[in-house]
Amino acid sequence: MFSMKKMDRHLELLGHMAETLGIDLNAAMRAGRLSPETYRAAALRCTGCDAPEACAHWQRDHRAGADVAPDYCRNATLLAALKEAAP
Repeated sequence: MFSMKKMDRHLELLGHMAETLGIDLNAAMRAGRLSPETYRAAALRCTGCDAPEACAHWQRDHRAGADVAPDYCRNATLLAALKEAAP
């Protein structure tokens, strides 16, 4: 079991990762490209990450943006698909 603090932290990391990649998760949900269930699964997948500090550091290093998530991102495939499907 994990704490709400951990869930909040990983939701923040997921959101910032999406922003870094130029993905608007809210717009993706409104457009039907991201279901609430898929978003929830992504958040849970993120909580299983072994590298949250490396992720935060990577995001700080890529404030200007990035084309792809780092290899260790457990949601890299989902984020790439959302990026590709964005208008």
